[in-house]
Amino acid sequence: MFERGLTGANDLPQNLREPNWEPVRSRARLAAGLGWWWINALLFALTFVTTTLFGAALVESFGAGRAFDLDLLWADYVRFFHGDMNLLPGLRFSAPLLLILLAHEFGHFVACRYWRVEASLPYFIPSPSLFGTWGAFIRIRSPIYSRKELFDIGVSGPIAGFIVLAPFLVAGVLLSRPLPEGAAPQSFVLGTPLLLRLLEWIRFGSLEPSRILLHPMAVAGWAGLLATAMNLLPIGQLDGGHILYAAGGERWHRIVSRASVLMLALLGFLYWPWWIWALLMFFLFRRHPLVYDERPLPAGRGALCAAAALLFVLSLSIVPIRAL
Repeated sequence: MFERGLTGANDLPQNLREPNWEPVRSRARLAAGLGWWWINALLFALTFVTTTLFGAALVESFGAGRAFDLDLLWADYVRFFHGDMNLLPGLRFSAPLLLILLAHEFGHFVACRYWRVEASLPYFIPSPSLFGTWGAFIRIRSPIYSRKELFDIGVSGPIAGFIVLAPFLVAGVLLSRPLPEGAAPQSFVLGTPLLLRLLEWIRFGSLEPSRILLHPMAVAGWAGLLATAMNLLPIGQLDGGHILYAAGGERWHRIVSRASVLMLALLGFLYWPWWIWALLMFFLFRRHPLVYDERPLPAGRGALCAAAALLFVLSLSIVPIRAL
């Protein structure tokens, strides 16, 4: 995901509103976003620890042939703070997940570099709870000139992340196994987006998802699918919102964004966290900054639009986590 300021074309200095846009994008401004790199490095290090500790508990549960036990996670934190630095088992989860998130964010970052748009390095968000992270984002610190640039920057993250995600998800499902007979049932079941359900059907046939013990690598792939779907929601300043604005313009962006927020609110009756997400989208990310050049996208971008829509369908889970 990437965030933008609310600068519109009419708010720019006169020299930035001239058609000759490129000369004003100096290399000095592009490098300015890297000055606080140590904050990015610190957040990444913290996220590495929290995701690896979660992964260690996940690996221990999987190795014992039982459902994930949250108590194991807290026990890992206690051991870690008492000096036990053995994090290697948890890398089976954290390494794939962090690579997926890095690919997503650096997809945006490289596209920004290509179009000479000033952007920060990725900011990771550590979390001591489920999965060990709330994701990552980059900050866009200069205006985006055209809908073509906006589209390329918006679509590059989900596609790059999915390219890295797919082999981990396939390998993880192949390494997964049925829950042993007589084992305690899982306390919660991860939602099954279309791609994961298809892979599970190939591997396990008609076995219920609640009876499938996902390998930690598959759980990392699932988390990547969730991040992809959330970012591709066609709302505001999410990646999907940027793609929608670039493809359809400000009017269609406004209509579809509002309809999507309403849909999230209705889905909250099935899965209450959607209400929180709908409120965040309504109050924080609904408005989209204008771009200077409102010319339609080149015809060649149509295939990438279709690819983004397909990724959204394959990644979406209406009920991401279901308690049993």
